[in-house]
Amino acid sequence: MPRAIDMHVHLPTGSFLNGAIKPYRLAAEKFFRSTVRECEMDEVARMYEGMDMVGVLLAWDAETATGLPPLANDEVSDIVKKYPGRFIGFASVDPWKGRRAIDEMERAVAELGMSGAKFHPGIQAFYPNDARFYPLYEKITELGVPALFHTGTNGLGAGMPGGMGIKMDYTRPIYLDTVAADFPELTIIGAHPAWPWHEEMLAIIGHKSNVFMDLSGWLPRYIPKAIMDEARKRLQDRILFGSDYPFIQPDRWLTDFDTLEGFSDEVKRKIFYENAARILKR
Repeated sequence: MPRAIDMHVHLPTGSFLNGAIKPYRLAAEKFFRSTVRECEMDEVARMYEGMDMVGVLLAWDAETATGLPPLANDEVSDIVKKYPGRFIGFASVDPWKGRRAIDEMERAVAELGMSGAKFHPGIQAFYPNDARFYPLYEKITELGVPALFHTGTNGLGAGMPGGMGIKMDYTRPIYLDTVAADFPELTIIGAHPAWPWHEEMLAIIGHKSNVFMDLSGWLPRYIPKAIMDEARKRLQDRILFGSDYPFIQPDRWLTDFDTLEGFSDEVKRKIFYENAARILKR
């Protein structure tokens, strides 16, 4: 059993940093107060191996809303196959592509071996509870894999005039409540602590057993107290570790978490590994 499953890992490659998010990269680095260094996945695999950790790699397709090239599911799948046991792949499809998105989601799971779906409503510019996208969720439910949605504030476009056109309302977690109600067999993961709507997200998790939260994108010391109080007790089975690499290094996240008090070894095992392993059927 590995030490942890990092549920939120982006590729530090040119295809992501200088392709899929190119115009947003500088703003994101300022938001995270770190310079992101491009590197090859060989180096990333060695790093995760050294930490005894499995990383969930996220593909990216926001082509309709941004005009930028996707980080292809095939690229992520090839990396997962090259480093067996080290990475897990989550596919990305652009929900605005309609039937093509549905077909690509099926191909990604059935042929490429991907283990989940990744959405960023803010960058992809869609409301998750829009019924036009329900056929896509029906397919994901049929495939039996979880769907991860970005929630809360956004590092991409942060601090720039107009937020570079990114509208944060798309990422309010309350829209996921509708999806969770209408698709009770679909496992939904709200990515990030969902600030400033974190209490909204906690209410959803407490009400619907098919909804989870990953803690990526924030160092633990900055995560709202209400979230961490719930993670220690009532919602300890529904909270997942995630770093948001390469914007936050996973070892830095874990070191910061170790400074917090009140987390038993049992709860840490759940957050770092067991909850994710259950969702991913590992």
